Order: sequence, then structure tokens, then C-alpha cells
Amino acid sequence: MTLNSDGAGSGHLRVELVSGQSAATSVLANHPLKILVPRPRGQSVWAYLSSLGGGLVAGDEISLALSLNEQARCFLGTQSLTKVYRNPHSRPCRHHLRAELSSKAILALLPDPIQAFGGSRYVQQQTFLLAPESGLILVDWLCSGRLARGERWAFNCFQSRNEILLADSRVLLDSLLLDPNDGPLEDPYRMGRFNCLALVVLIGEPLRTESAHLLQEIGNRPIARQASLVCSASPIIHGALVRLAGETVEEVDREIQRLLSFLPQVLGDDPWSRKW
Repeated sequence: MTLNSDGAGSGHLRVELVSGQSAATSVLANHPLKILVPRPRGQSVWAYLSSLGGGLVAGDEISLALSLNEQARCFLGTQSLTKVYRNPHSRPCRHHLRAELSSKAILALLPDPIQAFGGSRYVQQQTFLLAPESGLILVDWLCSGRLARGERWAFNCFQSRNEILLADSRVLLDSLLLDPNDGPLEDPYRMGRFNCLALVVLIGEPLRTESAHLLQEIGNRPIARQASLVCSASPIIHGALVRLAGETVEEVDREIQRLLSFLPQVLGDDPWSRKW
């Protein structure tokens, strides 16, 4: 994998197995991107994405290359919510991630939700290249904005695209576009009462048991009318896809943690135990 580290907002993280433990062997980030690695070595490497301003301003573009060598494990999160600030000149903020996983590597990508302010534009594209026997746990989610300031689905545009290839064959292409030009986002037939949307993906042979459990557990749930949290699960090749919509971020967050309660065994520690 060729890692391009040139230009503002670009960076890379490489994780390899060294003497039986996962280790961050190469880390580089250019402003405004910051990569914090509080645990550079262990059962899994722990890293967090951040920025000097706590978010993205008009025209900011983040481009991250992530490489996991054979049997390496990595947890990648964010320091806090990714704030996308108001954009008076209609210049979108962009986030690009390209992750390559070698055989038996496992990546857990669990960022905090994206919070797009009123008048902002955000475009995200994430590509995951998985080798046979590697595993990916992906969370991609957003909230409606700054409710305390009366902003609710008030951004100008939000777009997120996740593509997963396993052994060079595409197994998932998921794209979300929220554009008020297609109709008011707060309309009852669009976002309605919900203030948080989330996508959770488990894929790969190392997560086969966990994927099957999620599909069965969610499939057996009763359907409650006007529930504050709704959840659906669909089988995908070598994994499972879960979608959530909740009236509050906290409720969706609790459900994600419950669905991924197996993570401490995968990572060697609980990623949420000291988060807040």
C-alpha cells in the first residue's frame, strides 16, 4: 500500500505485529489532522483522530491512509464529536479514509458521531480493502446538529459513502445523502422524530460468530410502535449490517455499546470504559 503523506490534512498510520504484539510502526499527520496514539503497543494499538480546532471548517480536507499488517489489531476512534462548522461560502469539508487489512488483521473503527452545524456541508468517503481472514468492525453515525441552539438537521448537505472489498471483490457499498433540496430533513417522512442515525458493520471470518449473533438477536426483537430507538439487521457476505435510528444520541450510543459488547475480548480492553 502506498501511503501519501503530502499536503494539509493528510496522514497515515501503520500497524504491524512486532514480537507477538500489535505496534504502531509509522504515524504521521499534517495540520489540521492530529493522530493521538495513547497505546502504541499491545494486544491492539489504540489511536484517536483529532484536530486543533475540534472540528472542520470550510474547505478542510482530511485524507488518512491506514495499513494493518498480518495479524495486527487496531482500534481507531475520535477524541470527541467531529464538528463541521458553518460554511458561509458553501465550501464542503471532506474526509477520506483508505484502510488496507492484511490476512488475520482486525480493525475496529469507532468514531464519535459527526455533528454538522447549520449551514455546513460535509462529504465523507471511506474505502476498506480486506484480505481473506481479516476482520472489520465499522461504526459510521451522525446527529442532527446542535439541538441546544435550536439547530436540527439544519446543514446544507451531508454525504457519506462506505465501500468494503474482500479479496478484491466488493461486498458492500453503502451511500447516504441528506440534502434539504430533496425536501425538508425534519419532515415526518424523512428524519421525523429521530435525531441520530447510525450504521454498524461486522465483516470477516474472525467476526463470523459475532455477526451471526447480531442477526439472530435483532431479528427476534418485537416491533414496538413509535419506539424511541429502531434497529434493523441485514446479512451481507461474510458479515452483518445494522442500522439504527434514535431520538437521542445517548440512546443510540448505549445500543451500539451493547451490540459491540464483545470488543474487550478483541481489543484487550473496553474502548468505552474511560471515554467520558
